[in-house]
Amino acid sequence: MAAHRRPPQASPRRTGFVTATAAAAVALSVQPASADPLPDPNKKGVRAQVDRLYEQATQATEKYNGAKEKADRLRGETKALQDAVARRQGEVNELRDRLGMVAAGQYRSGGLDPALQLFLSEDPDSYLAKASALDRAGERQAAVLQQFLSQQQALRLQREEATRKLGDLDATQRQLGERKAEIQGKLREAQRLLNTLSAKERTRIAQEEDRADRASARVNLGNEASASQRAAAALASAKSRVGMPYVWGASGPASFDCSGLTSWAFRQAGVTIPRTSQAQAAAGTRIDSLGALKPGDLVIMRTDLSHVGFYAGNGQILHSPKPGAQVRYESIARSGMPFMWGVRIG
Repeated sequence: MAAHRRPPQASPRRTGFVTATAAAAVALSVQPASADPLPDPNKKGVRAQVDRLYEQATQATEKYNGAKEKADRLRGETKALQDAVARRQGEVNELRDRLGMVAAGQYRSGGLDPALQLFLSEDPDSYLAKASALDRAGERQAAVLQQFLSQQQALRLQREEATRKLGDLDATQRQLGERKAEIQGKLREAQRLLNTLSAKERTRIAQEEDRADRASARVNLGNEASASQRAAAALASAKSRVGMPYVWGASGPASFDCSGLTSWAFRQAGVTIPRTSQAQAAAGTRIDSLGALKPGDLVIMRTDLSHVGFYAGNGQILHSPKPGAQVRYESIARSGMPFMWGVRIG
């Protein structure tokens, strides 16, 4: 079986970015080989703590992604409602003008119909409680008046709905801010802990991360076919992003979080899937057996479904794993995250 080969080298700008990111948040899934790192007051290893902080940050990132997706949807719905309100207001104004012209004509002819008097009052909505007055108006006037009142009522309902949507949007945007602060706090704490390590230990960790990237370039993926052309196309797009950095909340094309990579890759294949790993877990046909996965299927990881990647073949996952890491291939069995199930799209 042919071995996967390293993709083209990253540009100097991207390499510099990855180096800086790795220095701030190196991958810590590997176990220490010799001396123990500095312990914290709870006597846990620094690297284990940082690993946990990064896991918490990625979990918070998926919640952030969900809130952002909701905010984007609410923003679009609110704009559509506001546009509809503006159109309906124009229609109401036009009906008001028509009724005003009728009233003016009646006034010039020597009188004003009682129904139009109601319309021209300070509270035209009170007309709804006095609908019997329509009997005193001509058939045409009655139809226009009824249309006006119906449009007024519909306008009021649309305005109320738009107000509710704006309230939901404000609450969601506050949630976005809270998630962002949570993620940044986890990453700052991880960096603080990393700074307690010696320069030699930090260098060794960075070298281990580099070895993981080089191992990714030599991985053997086998030659199993994908379940569909779209899955194959999505996987091919994801493969083209190997070496790109993990950035929380990013969805390409130059940086990704885990669900950002999978949703971006499927978009390149002409398929829209949800943004978050939890939503992607229910986006297609569930595959419970790891052995039944085909290349291009989604791989759902962790008990809270907070991680996702592509099944790449031969027991490998192609994913954007965590802060400080790059998009790469890794053994599912050695990823340190429990496999939950697969999802076949299309």
